[in-house]
Amino acid sequence: MLTIAWPWLLILLPLPLIFWRQQTVQVDGGRLQLPGISQTGKQSLAANTRQSRKRYWLMWCLLVLAIARPQWLGEPIELPSQGRDLMMAVDLSGSMQIEDMVVNGKTVDRFTLIQHVVSDFIERRKGDRIGLILFADHAYLQAPLTQDRRSVAQFLKEAQIGLVGKQTAIGEAIGLAVKRFDKMDESNRVLILLTDGSNNAGNIEPEQAAQIAANRKVTIYTVGVGADVMERRTLFGRERVNPSMDLDENQLKHIAEVTHGRYFRARNSQELDQIYQEIDKLEPVSRDQLSYRPQADLFYWPLALALLTSLWIALGQLPLFAARRVKPSVATTSQGNIK
Repeated sequence: MLTIAWPWLLILLPLPLIFWRQQTVQVDGGRLQLPGISQTGKQSLAANTRQSRKRYWLMWCLLVLAIARPQWLGEPIELPSQGRDLMMAVDLSGSMQIEDMVVNGKTVDRFTLIQHVVSDFIERRKGDRIGLILFADHAYLQAPLTQDRRSVAQFLKEAQIGLVGKQTAIGEAIGLAVKRFDKMDESNRVLILLTDGSNNAGNIEPEQAAQIAANRKVTIYTVGVGADVMERRTLFGRERVNPSMDLDENQLKHIAEVTHGRYFRARNSQELDQIYQEIDKLEPVSRDQLSYRPQADLFYWPLALALLTSLWIALGQLPLFAARRVKPSVATTSQGNIK
C-alpha cells in the first residue's frame, strides 16, 4: 500500500503562488517598426514565462513530495509469540587481536572467530530477542533486546578491537546486562559472556556482579576464548607458548556456577558452537502476539524526477535553446505583416 510518512508537509505545495505575480512584459520598439513585431514579442515572452513557471511548479511539487517521504507498506507479518531473551557480551580488549584461532583452515584473531560463529548463531535465533553489549575499559550497550537479528549481526560485524578501550571490564558487562533484564517481566534472562582475559577494569567486581545477577535470576554462560598452544618465531627459531595465560578460568567458572549457568572453553569454532546447542535446550517464554509491516522508502523517485526537471530548466535558460523558442515565431509573423 502506498502511503506518505509526513502528509502535513503537502501544505507547502501552494507556497510559490505567494511569490509569483503577473509580470507585464514590455518590448521597446526601435526606430524601425514593422507591424505586428511588438505584439508578437509580447506574446512569445508571455508564453515562455508560462512554460518556465510550469516547469518550476513541477519541480517544486516533486521536491515537496520527496520531503513528505512516500513509502510502500507491505502486508502485516506476525512475529513469533514464543522465544528466549539472550544478551551477548563480547570482549573488545586488545588481547582479542591475538591470532591463535582457525576459521576454514585460515589462522585468524580471536575476535574474527567470534564474529564468524556468533553471526551464524544470531541468524538461527528465530523468535528470540537478542541484545549486544561490547566491553573493554567499560561496557556499552550496542543493541537492546530485539528481534531484529539482522541489525544485531551488523553491529557485531562493524565492531573493532580497541573500539572501547584495551582492558577488560567483565563486572561492568554483567551489571549492564542485569540492568537491561530488569525491564523485562517475563524473560529467560540469559547472558552469554565471551572473553579471553580477566577483569582488570571497571567499577564493579565480577563476583559482586554475579551475585546480583543470581539474585535477579539471570543465568550467565561464560566462554573463555583462546588456544592453549601457539608457535611463534624467535631469534633462536620457534617456540611454543600459551597465548591464554591471562585467561582467568576460575573466575569465569565461579560466575557461571553462582548464576546456575555453565562455563565453556572455546579453543576453536567447534567448541564455541557447544554453547549454542546448550541454549537451544532452554524453554522458550510465551509473549504477546505482535506483528509489523515492512516498509520501503520511495522518496528517491520524486527526488530524481525533480533533479531531471531542474536540468530541463537549466537547459532552457541557455541562449541557444532560448533563441530557438523565440526567433521563429517572430520571423513568421513579421513576414505575414509585411505582405
